[in-house]
Amino acid sequence: MQQSKRRRTTRSIRCGIARSRPAVDRRRSWAWVAALALCAAAATNAQETKPSEVSGSASISGIDELRTNLDGGGNMSWSGVLAQGELTRKFTPEFSAGFVLRYGYESWHFSTPSALGAAAPWGNINRPAIGLKFAYQAAPDVSVFAAPEIEWDYEQGASASMGQNYGAVVGAMKFFSPTLVLGLGAGAFRQINHTMVFPFLVVNWQIDDKWRLSNPFQAGPAGGAGLERVYALAPDWELAAGATYRQYRFRLSSDGPTPDGIGRNQGVPVFARLTRRLAPQGRLDFYAGAVAGGQLRVLDSSGATLESSRYKLAPLLGITAALNF
Repeated sequence: MQQSKRRRTTRSIRCGIARSRPAVDRRRSWAWVAALALCAAAATNAQETKPSEVSGSASISGIDELRTNLDGGGNMSWSGVLAQGELTRKFTPEFSAGFVLRYGYESWHFSTPSALGAAAPWGNINRPAIGLKFAYQAAPDVSVFAAPEIEWDYEQGASASMGQNYGAVVGAMKFFSPTLVLGLGAGAFRQINHTMVFPFLVVNWQIDDKWRLSNPFQAGPAGGAGLERVYALAPDWELAAGATYRQYRFRLSSDGPTPDGIGRNQGVPVFARLTRRLAPQGRLDFYAGAVAGGQLRVLDSSGATLESSRYKLAPLLGITAALNF
């Protein structure tokens, strides 16, 4: 009986995105990074299917980071959209594999002149990506995962090949009980001319019938999965609050103020989330929050910092619509 419970728990876990109710997909398309990298899934929807069956999901997210002031003068804001599709095949009771296609877009707006120069340092950013994911249940209470990915981060007018990022997330989880899953993971990504390595904690703790502690985001090139506290308001509603750290780079246009340079954005999104389940396989997520400790940098083509400015607390709003099939 205990082994059966553990297997049911396994089916409800994603890499850094834990689910306490199988009917609600907790995979977050958090557009703060405007293209979060592929989650290394320790278990996916495919694990809720029979061997040889295929499962999938699709989501679209939108976000606005409202105008905030830059230290040293000027202000900035941006808005973005993220579309993602995923297919996973369960090959055996223990092993599943799949792939993810994603496209993110950011539109930035700067007052000029500003702390980052006489002209806007960048404008529209493209972030397409493709990735694979593998999950293997090594034992009834242990699951391991790996997710390699290639992502192209570049401003409109820049060469996509010059904005290539690549790397992988790997990790393992242990199922201590039907209500407690803990794990460790690590990501290593080459972000244009910089290597980023980070650890992250996988958590799915159903504290009681109402409260849960879990990971809200996918771990990827921009950072780890973060933590959120979730409260079940009703069968189809839940409220959550959490935070994480994000950092990402992108190649700048060849005809911009810094030809073939590099832009960087980093900060700590702190958020509240309200989720409405529309059907057993669909949901809407509403986000409100702010980015703390934000910083923008302009680097030359070799990675040397030319301009840098922190920005004040930046309000943000977002929405995600998702469907499993």
